[in-house]
Amino acid sequence: MSRFSKSVLALALVGASTAGFAFDNFTGVGRPATPAEVKAWDIDVRPDFKGLPSGKGNVERGNEVFEEKCASCHGSFGESNEVFTPLAGGTTKDDIRNGRVKGLSSGELPQRTTFTKVATISTVFDYIQRAMPWTAPKSLKPDDVYAILAYLLNLQEIVPADFELSDRNIADVQKLLPNRNGMTTDHGLWPGAAAKKGGIGNGGTPDVKNVACMKNCKPEVQIGSTLPEYARTAHGELADQNRNFGPVRGTRTLGAEAARKAADAGTLELATKSGCMACHGVKSKIVGPGYSEVVARYQGQPDAESRLIAKVKAGGQGVWGSVPMPPNAHLKDDDLKTLVQWILAGAK
Repeated sequence: MSRFSKSVLALALVGASTAGFAFDNFTGVGRPATPAEVKAWDIDVRPDFKGLPSGKGNVERGNEVFEEKCASCHGSFGESNEVFTPLAGGTTKDDIRNGRVKGLSSGELPQRTTFTKVATISTVFDYIQRAMPWTAPKSLKPDDVYAILAYLLNLQEIVPADFELSDRNIADVQKLLPNRNGMTTDHGLWPGAAAKKGGIGNGGTPDVKNVACMKNCKPEVQIGSTLPEYARTAHGELADQNRNFGPVRGTRTLGAEAARKAADAGTLELATKSGCMACHGVKSKIVGPGYSEVVARYQGQPDAESRLIAKVKAGGQGVWGSVPMPPNAHLKDDDLKTLVQWILAGAK
C-alpha cells in the first residue's frame, strides 16, 4: 500500500469529515468511523477539563489500586528510581503557594519527579487513563483513575489523607499544583485566538525570527532514548520485556555476554537453593564430586544431558563413592534441565 493510500485509510478510520474529503473518489479504501469507534478512542482530557469523565475516588482507595496495579514499576510510594523516575517528591510548600517549583531553575533538585514538572493536572489524569497500567493500558475505570491520582496528590502533600478527588473538584486541585505556573503559553504554537481574546497563546505570532539556512543539513536523524548507567540493569534485559502491541520499545540493557553472566548467576542461585552446592563444589569434591569432575566424565557423550538429568532426579550411589545422592524428584523438570545444562557448560 502506498503512503498516500495509508493516509487515506487512516483519515477514514478516525472519522475524517466528508465535507473536506471525498470518500467516493477512493472506492473500497477505508470507511467513516462509527460514533462508537470514535467514542472509544476519543478519551483525551484537555487542560480546560473537556473530555473529563464523571467519577470520584479517595486517597485510601487509590492506595489500594496503586499497590495492586502500579507499585511493581513505581514503588509503593511512587519512589522508584530504577527504570522510571520517581512520581512524587521534590517540591516545597512555597512551591505549592507560588505555583513554580524553585528547584527546577535553581538546580537544587537531585532528581526531577512527575509533580516537579507537570503544569496541568489533566495531563496526569489523561496519561493514567490512556496508558496505565503498563501491561493493560485503558483498563482502569474512571473511579480508579481518580483514586490513583488522589493518592499521588496526597503523596505530594497537595491534598490531605481523607481527600476525595472528583470531576467536580479537580479544577480546584489544579490551583494547588506546585508547577502550575511553570508552563508558558505566550508563543505561536497554540492555535486560535490570543489569550486576551479568550483563546490560548498569542494568537499564532511566532516567538522566533530565525531564517532557515537549509545548508549542511544532516541526511538522516536518528531519534532515541538512553537510560542512565545506574538504571540499565535494574530490571534485567528490557528488550525481552516489550509489550506485544503498540510501538516497539526496549533497549538491550545487558548485552549478550552480560545476559549470559546474569543467566549463570541465576542458575548458581538455583543450585544453591536446591541444595546442590551443599554436596558439590564447582571445582572440587565436597561430599559428592566437583562439577568439573562431572564434566570430564560425561564430556563427548551425545546422551550426557539426558543421562545426567535422569541420574540427578533418581539419585543413587556407587559411581562416585559409597555416599548416596538422594533423589531430587521434588525439582521441576525445567529446573533439572537448566541445572544439568549449566553443569555440562562448566558451571560458571
